[in-house]
Amino acid sequence: MAGQAVLFLLQVVTGVLSVALLLRFYMQAFRVSFNNQVGTFVVDLTNWLVKPLRKALPGLWGLDLASLLPAYLLQLVFVVAVVSLQGDSEAWSALNLLPVLLWQGVLATLRMSIYLLIGALLVQAVLSWVSPYSPLIQPVGQLTRPFLAPIQRLVPRIGVVDLSPLIAIVLAQLVLMFL
Repeated sequence: MAGQAVLFLLQVVTGVLSVALLLRFYMQAFRVSFNNQVGTFVVDLTNWLVKPLRKALPGLWGLDLASLLPAYLLQLVFVVAVVSLQGDSEAWSALNLLPVLLWQGVLATLRMSIYLLIGALLVQAVLSWVSPYSPLIQPVGQLTRPFLAPIQRLVPRIGVVDLSPLIAIVLAQLVLMFL
C-alpha cells in the first residue's frame, strides 16, 4: 500500500514536470510566443532545471535539448520506479534490463508528448466554441497548427465546423495504441 502511494506521488511529480518540460520544448520548437499565461507558467516552473542544463547541453538543429532531456530522464525515473517495485532483485543484477528500461523511457516520453497534443487539441476545440477571443487561443493554435494543417488540406470544413481536430485526436489515439 505504501509503495503504491509513493508510486502515485512520483507519477504526479514526474508527470507535471515532464508535461511542463515537453510543453517548453514544443513551444520553442514551433516558435510559440512565451508572452502569455501558459508560457510564463511553463518558464517559471522549469527555469530552475533548464537554465543550468543549457550551459552543458547546447541545442541541436534549433531544438532545446535542455528541456527534452530532463523530460526523458523524469519518465525514465518513473519507469525504473515501477519496475523496481514490481520486479525482483535478480533481474537488476543482470544489466540486460538496462536497454529495455532506456527504450521504455523513450516510449513514455513519446506517450506524454501525444497526450500533450491531445490536450492541446481539446483545449483549442473548447476555446474555439466557448471563448474564441481568449488570449490562449493563439499559442494553442500555434502548437497544434503543424498537426492540423495537413489534415485541413485533405478534409475541408463542413459548413463552419472544422473536423481536423477530431481526426487528429483519433490519429493520435491510434499512435498511442502502437506505443
